[in-house]
Amino acid sequence: MTDDLLNSLPARHGHFLLESGYHTNLWLTLDALFVSPHTLGPLVHALADKLRAHRVTAVCGPFVGGAFLAQALASALEVEFYYTEPVRLAAARTLFGAEYHLPAALRPRVRAQRMALVDDVISAGSSVRATATELAAAGGSTVVVGTLLVLGTPALDHFSSLSIPVESLGRRDFNLWEPSRCPLCAKHVPLENLVHARESVEF
Repeated sequence: MTDDLLNSLPARHGHFLLESGYHTNLWLTLDALFVSPHTLGPLVHALADKLRAHRVTAVCGPFVGGAFLAQALASALEVEFYYTEPVRLAAARTLFGAEYHLPAALRPRVRAQRMALVDDVISAGSSVRATATELAAAGGSTVVVGTLLVLGTPALDHFSSLSIPVESLGRRDFNLWEPSRCPLCAKHVPLENLVHARESVEF
């Protein structure tokens, strides 16, 4: 099912700056992913089955795509639903400079929750890392990260270092380069800054 999901996503090739600060040569557009809940339903239930073993009491996802998935998973698991919103900042000079905040009315309810932190597709994991920081500051505990698809290894490595498991329905290789090591920069390929657009593979 994840092969069908990946193959169905519109893709652009080029030289892109992601929200995380990493560069990549592939941009996947996820805007239409949640248009057909019936089609996505089997994937949601398959991921819910993986998250159930972690005894979560709530699911949280970064807006937009992660929040849509979080709401569907919370319904399947019969637990509470939360979301975070991006704080618009100037382009980061360092990696992982993005911030995501809980709405003020939701922040007090997070305390002592066992959170499943989810996103539709995760590559470097900028928004899930920022959301995990926000949940911890509000007194919640991220006990598992969930996603339909993991691209590359930076997010897996990060959450492994924190002893937080990552549950996914599929994993694929994906090019992510730090700016100083980007081969496209070395070839002077023009860079497209999509930080403030829909962060298709970074939410």
